[in-house]
Amino acid sequence: METQELHRGRLIDHIQLVVRDFSASRRFYEAVFAAIGIPVAGEGKNYFWADELFISSTDSEAAAGKLTGRHHLAFQAKDRAMVDAFYKAGLKAGGKDNGKPGERDYHPGYYAAFLLDPDGNNIEAVYHGPATYSAPSVKITF
Repeated sequence: METQELHRGRLIDHIQLVVRDFSASRRFYEAVFAAIGIPVAGEGKNYFWADELFISSTDSEAAAGKLTGRHHLAFQAKDRAMVDAFYKAGLKAGGKDNGKPGERDYHPGYYAAFLLDPDGNNIEAVYHGPATYSAPSVKITF
């Protein structure tokens, strides 16, 4: 019997949002990324990305002319001030309120704010407070 230990890093490798108004989305995402300390990592004529989030227009090759559906994305924040900054920057850049900064009942210390991006996606910034959560390690035996 062979034992293989799997390393569990991030769950999501990458995600793509195909947006209706590329300029409005770029303005919104650049503002919220700056507020949470994530730089835009690359760009092309009809797409850009930060970390593992790719945003493109419908005329990008990868989009094949189709919009993505409504999504909920949650970005990690290092503290409550970063959640507040995300919310203010997003509103100023065209986002719509979908939940003011505050504690939520999901678990003790969960502090978050929610905005709707120009395509109606629910975009969240969350600080999990001083309590920590660690995912259990996974061990698979064959």
